[in-house]
Amino acid sequence: MKHRSIFLVLLNSSVVLAIFVIFFVLLNAPIKFPFMASPENSFKFDKAPAPRGTQFSLLIGVLTRPNNFDRRHFLRLVYSIQFLPVAEVEVKFVFCSVTNREQKILLALEILRFNDIIILNCTENMNSGKTYTYFSSLPVILPRRFDYIMKADDDVYIRLPRLVSSLQPLPRQDLYYGFVLPCASMNPHEGYMSGMGFVLSWDLVEWIASSEIPKNDTFGPEDKLVGRWLNTGNKARNRFTGKPAMYDYPGTNGRCSHDLVPDTVAVHRLKRWDQWLHVLEFFNVTKELNHSKLYNL
Repeated sequence: MKHRSIFLVLLNSSVVLAIFVIFFVLLNAPIKFPFMASPENSFKFDKAPAPRGTQFSLLIGVLTRPNNFDRRHFLRLVYSIQFLPVAEVEVKFVFCSVTNREQKILLALEILRFNDIIILNCTENMNSGKTYTYFSSLPVILPRRFDYIMKADDDVYIRLPRLVSSLQPLPRQDLYYGFVLPCASMNPHEGYMSGMGFVLSWDLVEWIASSEIPKNDTFGPEDKLVGRWLNTGNKARNRFTGKPAMYDYPGTNGRCSHDLVPDTVAVHRLKRWDQWLHVLEFFNVTKELNHSKLYNL
């Protein structure tokens, strides 16, 4: 009995020590994903097989901020219920290095639970290189390539099946797709694609990562910069606009806005919850909800 008591004391001490070590690591270790060539240090994706019949793959990076916890959880709900039979789509949330102690702990929990976060090696910003860091880092940190890479804002609602349908017949190379600016333009070869959400083919992402043109031009409106990089490098011969199926929420941005339409690909500038609710109700997002005696709506 004496030996058993000693064993239990040692066992309990080991458990306490293990818990202490775990919390010490979470509290003190910086949470970041450095851009190293070694696969062991790269951002890890779930290795679930693509659905049978998948024709292409798309990674959507939603650029957001570390403290936007509620928005990320909401978007997870919005995007996880959309069925995509012909494409493999992954949605990741993207922001710069985290320095806040509280955010480190909460983000560590999110990463453990959802594995849908990319933390870039940069200081949080809007027009000082974050988009460049996002695109230029992906060929290094991703364990695989995607046919398309998308950059999206966290105030845009993307109807993934519509987006996939619009991309399905398009080229997989040298492609630049989105909502062309200025607002009145329908010519994707003039102007540039709005930062609400634009798509680049993988070869263009690799070019951004290796070219000196974007590397030396990273300060300014991020969406305008991307268009300028591609023009300077004589890239993106295949350009397509999602208009009028991509637009700003009604009444928010002049000629870039119009009423909600059934064939919508993306609605931008959803800053308030009442706007989100209006959009979700318009597209009848909950129509597939099964009847159940467990809830009474």
